[in-house]
Amino acid sequence: MSAKLQRPARKDPLHRTRLLPMPPAARSRQAQGLTAAAALGEFRLQRCEACRDWQYPPREACTSCLSDRLRWRPHPGGGELLARTEIRFGQELYFRERAPWPVGLVRLDGGPSAVAALHGDCGEAPSRVRLRLALDKAGQAMLVALPEKDTPHMSDDPLIRETSSDPKHRKVLITDAKTPIGRAMAQALIGAGAELVYGGFAEPWKRSADLEHLRALPQVTLVPLDVTDEASVRELAGVIGGKVDILINTAEHHRAETIASRPGVDTARQEMEVNYFGLLRLAKGFGPALKARAADGPTGATAWVNILSIYALTSLPAQATFSASKAAALSLAQALRAEMQGAGIRVLNVFPGPIDDEWNQLVLPPKLSPAAVAASVVEALRRGVEDVYPGEVAKDMLQRFLDNPKGLERELA
Repeated sequence: MSAKLQRPARKDPLHRTRLLPMPPAARSRQAQGLTAAAALGEFRLQRCEACRDWQYPPREACTSCLSDRLRWRPHPGGGELLARTEIRFGQELYFRERAPWPVGLVRLDGGPSAVAALHGDCGEAPSRVRLRLALDKAGQAMLVALPEKDTPHMSDDPLIRETSSDPKHRKVLITDAKTPIGRAMAQALIGAGAELVYGGFAEPWKRSADLEHLRALPQVTLVPLDVTDEASVRELAGVIGGKVDILINTAEHHRAETIASRPGVDTARQEMEVNYFGLLRLAKGFGPALKARAADGPTGATAWVNILSIYALTSLPAQATFSASKAAALSLAQALRAEMQGAGIRVLNVFPGPIDDEWNQLVLPPKLSPAAVAASVVEALRRGVEDVYPGEVAKDMLQRFLDNPKGLERELA
């Protein structure tokens, strides 16, 4: 039975900073299909379109009929644990530091057998298990076997902590806490067991009921932060950068305007200043500190979250400049993910549909509540995924974008 994770002792600042060894990151082109599924929190395997046999590990041709018509399909994820053992010695420093490493041979339902990392609550062989694809510290897929039924504190198992970014006992920075989504995010994180939530705010002269609500919560510390001001970002990073475990960028400038709706480019410039350059300033200010603390044990620095928009994938002409700023932020976030991956920091991009706020008042339902967006972020951190599309609008648009991007572009126009 997994032991409940206790709040760790505070780090001694005089002790040297440990560097995080990384697991092997090399994968074949075929194996990247596993990583793509794990990034979305899905369990997919190759299946032959000719003979319908499941394939594992990934390959170029079916082992039964030699057909090259292999497609990635959802698998139920069930299996039987046939045997288990522990890896006590290895060539890789990453595994040496984590020995003994429990592994087992699992026969997948209707498919081949595979070696999987074992959750501590898995029973002795033979027994039923659930399989999932998780991203390791190098951002590559690994096969994890879980007990068939949930157990108390199973999310506190070292394997799950290693492959997820659970907010429990961690310190989180929300870059803009003055908005309804910032308030909802803070409340969701506190409910998930976060030790401390830093709530960033700009323009202190502007009153905010959401900020006043957070001010009364003992787990929240309000900090001045203006993502359009490089000095403000640098100063805060110098004060709390070495303490933040998860950064959630909720700062956003949103105006519902077409290209020709008003003269000049002031609105577009401000959207870029917050949505794109704000992210860039945060990355330069807080990125190095997060990377340096990725090896601080089970509650070390672990994740960076960007609240983007489903319109980052394809523009909504009625919100043209906002869509463009989010598309720019998405491109930067992908580069940030590649840069942070070498330190084991997970970059999570969130693509919500229309949120029920002041800038979407004239948008017809369905719309997401701020609480729904916050809940999806916490769940995604717990699952250790890289991309999440909360709400039915976002999920529908993603599917249409993958099926026919040109058709979706014409439809939105």
